[in-house]
Amino acid sequence: MNKSFKNTLIAFGIPTIYAVILRVIFGIKGWSEIFSVMSTTFLFLLPSIIGALTVYLSDKNKVKKLSYRIFAPWIPIFLFLAITLLLAIEGWACWLMILPIFLIASSIGGIIGGYLILKKKNDKLNVSILIFLPFLVSPLEQLIEKIPGTYDAYTYIDINSTAGKIWNNVTRVKTIKKEDDTGYLTDFLGFPRPIRAELNYKGVGAFREAVFSNGLIFRETVKEYEENKKMVFSIKANTFEIPSTTLDEHILIGGKYFDVLDGTYELEKLSENKYRLHLYSKFKMNTTFNFYAGWWGKIIMKDIQNNILKIEKKRAEL
Repeated sequence: MNKSFKNTLIAFGIPTIYAVILRVIFGIKGWSEIFSVMSTTFLFLLPSIIGALTVYLSDKNKVKKLSYRIFAPWIPIFLFLAITLLLAIEGWACWLMILPIFLIASSIGGIIGGYLILKKKNDKLNVSILIFLPFLVSPLEQLIEKIPGTYDAYTYIDINSTAGKIWNNVTRVKTIKKEDDTGYLTDFLGFPRPIRAELNYKGVGAFREAVFSNGLIFRETVKEYEENKKMVFSIKANTFEIPSTTLDEHILIGGKYFDVLDGTYELEKLSENKYRLHLYSKFKMNTTFNFYAGWWGKIIMKDIQNNILKIEKKRAEL
C-alpha cells in the first residue's frame, strides 16, 4: 500500500471510526444517565476531538499549513455524517442543526492538534487523554441538573378581510391541501405537516384539536377567549401515541427535549377591513445547551406558525 495513502487513511479513518463508536455508546438507552447524545460533551467536545485527532495523525508537512489544520477535520465529520445517515443512526433534521457546530468545533480541535504536533507534544499521553475525555466529562455533565429554558416564538400577518371571516378561519381550519402548505423548512426536516384544526365551541374551556400528518395531534384547551379578538390555549402533543418513526426523538415536539406549552392568537384592527393577525407560542427546551437548541426551536416554531398564518390569510381573503 502506498505510504501516503496509508497515512491519509489513518488520519481520516481513525477519527471517523472513533466518532461512530462514540455515537453508538452515547446512544445506548440503558446508559442515558451517564452518556447522552443530547449533551454538550457530544455536541461540542466530540467534534473538537475528531479535529485534533485528524491533524494529530496527519503528516507533519501537511500540518504546517493553517488551511489544512482548519479544513482537514471536516473530512471525518462528513464521513461520520454519511455513515450515520446510511445506517439510520441519525436523520437529516439532527444533522442540519448540529453540522455548523461540528464543523467549527472540529476546526478548533484541528488547530489544537496542530499546536501539539508542531510543538513536538505528540506523545501517547495526549492521544489517550483526547480519546477518553468524553467518557470522563459526560458523566460529570449528566450530574448537572438541567434547567428547562422557556422561549417565545412570535409571528404575524396582515389580512384584508373582515374580523368575523378571519376569526372563523382561526378557530376552524379546514383541511389543508399539500399544495397550500408553505412550511418548507419543517417539510425538509421531516416534521409532520398541518392537516386541519377545529374548535368544538367558542369560549373558555373549549377544546381544539390541531391534526398533523403521521398521526401527530396537538390537543389544545382554551384558557382565554374574546370573540374576534383573542384566544389563548394550552397545548399538549400526543407524543406517546404516534409511531417512533414519525420524528427523530431528539427534536420530537412533546418529547424529552422539546415541548410546546401554549399558543395565543390576537386580532388587531389596522384600518377598515384590514387586520393584523398575531400568533405567539411558548415552548421549552430541556438540554444542557439550551442557548443553541432554543435558537433552533424558535426557527422551527416560526416556520410552523408562518405556514398556518399564510393559509388563514389566503382563505380569509377569498
